[in-house]
Amino acid sequence: MTTNPFTQNALIRAGLVGSGIQYSGSPALHMDEAAALGLRLRYELFDFDPRNDCPGALSAVLDETQRQGYAGLNITYPYKQSVLALLDELSVEAEALQAVNTVIFRDGRRHGHNTDWWGFAESFRRGLPDVQMQRAVQLGAGGAGSAVAYAAAKLGIQRLTLVDRDPERARTLAERLADIAPEMATHTATSPEEAMAEADGLIHATPIGMAKSPGIALSVHCLRSQMWVAEVVYVPLITELLAAARDRHCRTLDGGGMAVYQAAAAFRLFTGIEPDSERMRRNFLSKYGSVKTVPPNQAD
Repeated sequence: MTTNPFTQNALIRAGLVGSGIQYSGSPALHMDEAAALGLRLRYELFDFDPRNDCPGALSAVLDETQRQGYAGLNITYPYKQSVLALLDELSVEAEALQAVNTVIFRDGRRHGHNTDWWGFAESFRRGLPDVQMQRAVQLGAGGAGSAVAYAAAKLGIQRLTLVDRDPERARTLAERLADIAPEMATHTATSPEEAMAEADGLIHATPIGMAKSPGIALSVHCLRSQMWVAEVVYVPLITELLAAARDRHCRTLDGGGMAVYQAAAAFRLFTGIEPDSERMRRNFLSKYGSVKTVPPNQAD
């Protein structure tokens, strides 16, 4: 375990910057674990509406929280890529993915990290350990999409087809993955329907399905009982997509695991302390409930 860099009574301050984050589980995840470890940690939300966001708002939040002595900030939709220009240096993963979800303030500098990819990979390994992984389709190529596509390569998916409402963004991510994850063949498509016909699974990495953006990002007729479906959204934990997939007897993975394990990695960066990720998972499920994967023998 890493030595605690904070005195027993020191207040550690951290927060989350994003849009539509009032239902975020991050404050409880971090503060509950801090309390269990005997730390004083305050975790705050900085919630913006991008439609009314004045220029420089993100920069102002970083300036003010750094001035106030925050340990750092988590960054979520839609700022995981725009925050890059405001940082002094990036971790290897953040540089490769060109997406940051954790900013650490240290020695007057801003250090950008990406813990999303590890959070998704760890959740997938635990929740869908024995699924077919030859071909997968991923919806969404933004900040979260970059991280989970990289995780897909690390998990051993052999061929990934990217679909995004902005085709250029999908192409840019495919080109980046060709450099940083050449072991995985990456392609793009303008719509998911054709690619889904041969896919073993679907990764959903768009905001559609969140409490503030209800709906499903593709036709549910694309889902087959032999497929697995992995979600990154966790509020609600059972999205419309996951409900439809379970109705069709697909094996499913909710976004809660990614939320927990990326938070555990961020907590380590904020505090210098190794958290108990399983305790964090139990606390998360006590608040949001558990969505279990459908066993293989229940397909058809």
